[in-house]
Amino acid sequence: MEGNNNGPRRAATVKDVARAAGVSIASVSRVINGTGPVAQATRRRVTDAIARLHYVPHQGAASLVTRRHGVVGLLLPELHAGMYAKLIRGIEDAARRHGRHLLVCNLTGDAARDAATLTTLTGRVDGLLLMAPHRHEEALAELLPGDVPAVLLNTRADSGRNVLTVDNYGAVMEVMRHLKRCGRRVVAHIAGPAGNHDAEERVRAWRDALATYWPGTEAPFFRGDFEQESGRAAGQAFAASPEPPDAIFAANDLMAAGAMRALADAGLAVPEDVAVVGFDDVPLASLLSPALTTVHVDVESFGRCALERLLRLTGEPALAQERCEPVPSTLVVRESCGSAAAPARARRA
Repeated sequence: MEGNNNGPRRAATVKDVARAAGVSIASVSRVINGTGPVAQATRRRVTDAIARLHYVPHQGAASLVTRRHGVVGLLLPELHAGMYAKLIRGIEDAARRHGRHLLVCNLTGDAARDAATLTTLTGRVDGLLLMAPHRHEEALAELLPGDVPAVLLNTRADSGRNVLTVDNYGAVMEVMRHLKRCGRRVVAHIAGPAGNHDAEERVRAWRDALATYWPGTEAPFFRGDFEQESGRAAGQAFAASPEPPDAIFAANDLMAAGAMRALADAGLAVPEDVAVVGFDDVPLASLLSPALTTVHVDVESFGRCALERLLRLTGEPALAQERCEPVPSTLVVRESCGSAAAPARARRA
């Protein structure tokens, strides 16, 4: 709306929109808040008037009527980790499409501080997306407000909350089947930190695959921390053993890269002497030499799926206990583990 020549432009009101569209204020409210059926022609007139008048709904006033804030909260354990940038991008894209804003907070691992963060968010968001892979279900249940819809990301599925996970188990079984087809005989594992949901699922699948494809065979195990240096330490330990493994599965790409560096320093060739496979398919994976075979997860799609599931919960509370459906992943075969047509080099005498 235009003011006089001497004053600033007056902000348009809902009454102005109704007048310009030739509809009632109630119809404008239904279009803005999505609270009732509106004819398509009416909706078009209202949205055209909103655009023409540059009308911006007052979120505070709207939330008093609808009990909704148009904001969802996202809590992540480590904002510096590379995969979280893609996750946030996927969630934010979906939130924008659905007219929501995203509020991102960091979980520290300190129970008191994390509880304070959740308390601060309560009453300010319509729902929560929470990734806390190190937390047990009891701690999560104590921290999460019972009246706020929530979706847990990559968290143990028996927490009593709605959970969305990556299919870690199925992905690792596919890795191990591929290594078996490549003729590998001893597949060592560099695991992520103890208590981490993703790491423990990958360990579980590795052990089950050993029992299935190499029954009775013992393979080296090294507990890492998802950082490159722990992968390097694992690679050094494996290379120094009297009988180095002829394959290594690392629980993420950073540790796989560290292991490859250690193997090269020890004079072991990848993949001729030792095949190496990672997990996550970070940009670094395709730039290594040789390029790293790894598991690709579409993290942005994972984020979009999580946001849309949360929005269903905010509108349909009965869906809060819907079954967990793991997000699939894809094995990307590159040079670091060769192929079934290029088996491992015979062990040196």
